[in-house]
Amino acid sequence: MAKNFYITTPIYYPSGKPHMGHAYSSIVADIFARFKRLEGFNVLFLTGTDEHGQKIQKEANKNNKDPKTFCDELSETFRSLTKTLNLSNDDFIRTTENRHHKSVIEIWNKLISSGDIYLDKYSGWYSVSDEAFYDEDEIEDKNGKKISKSSGSLVEWLEEESYFFKLSAWSNKLLEFYKKNPNFILPLSRKNEVVSFVEKGLKDLSISRTSFTWGIPVPNNNKHIIYVWLDALTNYISALNFPNIDDKKYKAFWPADVHIIGKDILRFHAIFWPAFLLAAKIPLPKRVFGHGWILSDDKKMSKSLGNILDPLEIIEKYGIDQLRYYLVKEVSLGNDGSISLENLKNCINNDLANNYGNLCQRVFSFIKKNCDNKIPYSTKLNISDKALLKNLKSSLPKLQNLMDNQDLNEYIKTVVGFSFEANKYFNDSEPWTVKKKDPERMNAILFAIVDQIKNISILLNPIIPASTNKVLAMINISNENIKIDNIKNDKTLNHEKELGKLEILFEKIENDN
Repeated sequence: MAKNFYITTPIYYPSGKPHMGHAYSSIVADIFARFKRLEGFNVLFLTGTDEHGQKIQKEANKNNKDPKTFCDELSETFRSLTKTLNLSNDDFIRTTENRHHKSVIEIWNKLISSGDIYLDKYSGWYSVSDEAFYDEDEIEDKNGKKISKSSGSLVEWLEEESYFFKLSAWSNKLLEFYKKNPNFILPLSRKNEVVSFVEKGLKDLSISRTSFTWGIPVPNNNKHIIYVWLDALTNYISALNFPNIDDKKYKAFWPADVHIIGKDILRFHAIFWPAFLLAAKIPLPKRVFGHGWILSDDKKMSKSLGNILDPLEIIEKYGIDQLRYYLVKEVSLGNDGSISLENLKNCINNDLANNYGNLCQRVFSFIKKNCDNKIPYSTKLNISDKALLKNLKSSLPKLQNLMDNQDLNEYIKTVVGFSFEANKYFNDSEPWTVKKKDPERMNAILFAIVDQIKNISILLNPIIPASTNKVLAMINISNENIKIDNIKNDKTLNHEKELGKLEILFEKIENDN
C-alpha cells in the first residue's frame, strides 16, 4: 500500500507580477513532490493564492475594480505560472473559495471555544505591504519615514478595536514542541532564530481589522475582518476539506509533511500557525523549511537597482528545464543565493549541454549508426561495466535520505557526478574501436551505458522533467516505469524496439559578441 506525502508552497499574495522568489519556492516544492512519486508515494502537492487584506483592497480601488474581479485576474496569472514552470501540483487553492471560507470560520470558532480569543484595542506599528506588526526595535527611521528593518516596507501607527489571539500563553508549549521535534524547523539556522524569538516571550496577536472590508467577516461581528495570516495559513487544511476530519483527503494527508516557504514568512509559519493549531487541538505539520532569498549578483533584486531577473523572460529565452536546474544547483537550499545570467549560461553549457545532453547525444547516435538503432543486449558485462552501474545503485539510499532532508544541492552534485562518470566511461571504453575486434564487448559497453543513462535520467527527472522524459521516451521507457525501483534492475530496457527520434536536448549558448 502506497504511503502518502503532502507538500505545499506558500500561497502567493497576487498583488503584482510573479517574480523569481515565487518561481524558486514553487520549483523546489515541485522537485520534492516529483521525487516522492518516483519512490511510489501517493503525493498531494498544493499551491495557490492569498487574496484577502488591505493591500489587495487598495490595489483594486486604484485600478477601479472590485476586489473579487481584481483577484480573479491576478490569481489566474499565478495559476498560469504553474504551467509555465511545469509544476505537478495537484491542487490550486484560493482564499476566496467557499471551501476555504468554511475552514477559516471553523478555526475561528475553535479558538473562541478554547478561550484563546478576546476583544480589546490595538495600537502599534503596522505594515500594509507585509501584513505584519512590528515592535519598536524592529523599525527604523529612513528619510523621515518609519520602515521595517527586515523588509524595508513602510510602517504606520495603527489604533483600532481588535480581536486578539492569546499567543503569549503558548510560548512554553511551542518551545516544548520544538524540543520534542528537532526537525520541525529547518535548516538549523532558522530553527535557532525562531527559538530565540519565542524564548524572549511572545505578545498576544491582533487577528482582526476594522479598517478595511475585503476579507472573511468575524462570526457574529461583521464590523471585523479576520486578520490575513489567520485566514491565509488555514489554506493548508481547507484544501483537505477541513472541517470534515472524516474526509478521505484530510485523513490521508494531514498533517502535512513539509511546508516550503521563504525565510521572510518564517515567523508566521513556525510560530503563529503551530500556535493556532495547538489551541484548536489540530495536529501540527511535520516540517517547515525556510529557504533563503534569491539575489542578483549578490544584491537583493529591486527596480531601482535595475537587477531584476524575470523568470518568465529567462524561460522564454533559455528554457524551463534550464532555469529549474540552474536555480536549485546554484542556490544552496536554506541559504541566500546569488544568480546571474552569466552563471546561468555557464551552467547550461557545462552541466546540461556538454555533460548530460552530450552523453545522450553521443551514445544514441552511435547506436543508431552501429546497432540498427536498437539497444544491444548483453549478459557479458565485465568488472568495469558492473562497477559503473553498482556505484549509482548503491548510492540510492543516500540519495533518498538527501531528499528526505531537503538537501537538494548534494543530491544534484551526486547525480551529475554519475553523468560525468558515464561520459568518461564511454570515452575510455572506445566502443568505436572495440567494434572491429570484439562486437560482443561493444554490446556490453553500450548496454551498460544506456542502462546508466536510464538511471541518471530517472534521478534527474524531478529536476528537469521535460528533458528527461524525452530521453526516457527515446529508449522506450513508459511513464509508469519512471520509478526508483526501476533503477535497481535492467528489465525495463527494451532491446527489440528501435530508439525514438534523436534530438538535441540543450542548445549550447554562445557568448554574445
